[in-house]
Amino acid sequence: MIVAVAALLPGALLGWLVYEAVGDTGGGSGGAAVASSPAVTAGGSAPGSGDDGKEAGASPSPSITEPSPSASAPAGSGPLKGKVVVIDPGHNPANFQHPSEINRQVNIGTGWKECDTTGTATNDGYTEAKFTLDVAHRMRELLEQQGATVKLTQDADRPFGPCVDERARIGNAARADAVVSVHADGSAAGNRGFHVILPGSVHAGAADTRPIVGPSRDLGERVAGKFVRATGSAPANYVGDGTGLVTRTDLGGLNLSTVPKVFIECGNMRDSKDAALLTSGAWRQKAAQGISEGIVSFLRG
Repeated sequence: MIVAVAALLPGALLGWLVYEAVGDTGGGSGGAAVASSPAVTAGGSAPGSGDDGKEAGASPSPSITEPSPSASAPAGSGPLKGKVVVIDPGHNPANFQHPSEINRQVNIGTGWKECDTTGTATNDGYTEAKFTLDVAHRMRELLEQQGATVKLTQDADRPFGPCVDERARIGNAARADAVVSVHADGSAAGNRGFHVILPGSVHAGAADTRPIVGPSRDLGERVAGKFVRATGSAPANYVGDGTGLVTRTDLGGLNLSTVPKVFIECGNMRDSKDAALLTSGAWRQKAAQGISEGIVSFLRG
């Protein structure tokens, strides 16, 4: 198995799969510390603009059981009792109807950016906003089964947004133990794979990420490792030097966070092969499983 994986994945993240396969027998809920951390690529923004960086398989691991539609854990029970997770589904399905509102500039500490963007879509019109909500709903059910209190920054329950600064404030106000912002990229065809975006060290204006850089990196590395294991997806071949990790200092959702937070770009909607995965409900369940297991691993320490 390890030989097969080595043919698919670059070296830094391979260590994750070796460890997951032989060293973390409890899966995401086992809480074992990682044996080694993949390298993080420092740098500025990926191609494009907007707070998500855009201008544009394997079976699920056994540590979190795939839910039935009616499955629900009693409130406050389970290994994550007392933990608060905020899921931030990128964009809003109705953003396109409110161009003036989402184009309003907000301060992100290092400068000014649009309140929000419409996000991207597949060539067949499946929008990123629909994708992120679907994955967020699946994650919420999985994490609530573990006993976590789960909050979404939006659930298509508002006309637009929230703005990127408000998204950060929602996690802060909830005193979240972990926040994950779910996205899909809109890069060029041929660019494939996922990447996790980590906050860089920022101390400017209202932004001070210094206390969360370390724990956010831990969260991001665990999410990346579990995502590979659950989905079989490889790290992006166009950012992150094959590690699946990118550090950025230009995203308001990260800059203004006071709690551990990462973004995940689950794949590239503009590539036909990635789009086939992103539009599959079965694959989205695996994606939700992988991200959730990364969160569980982080919260259990």
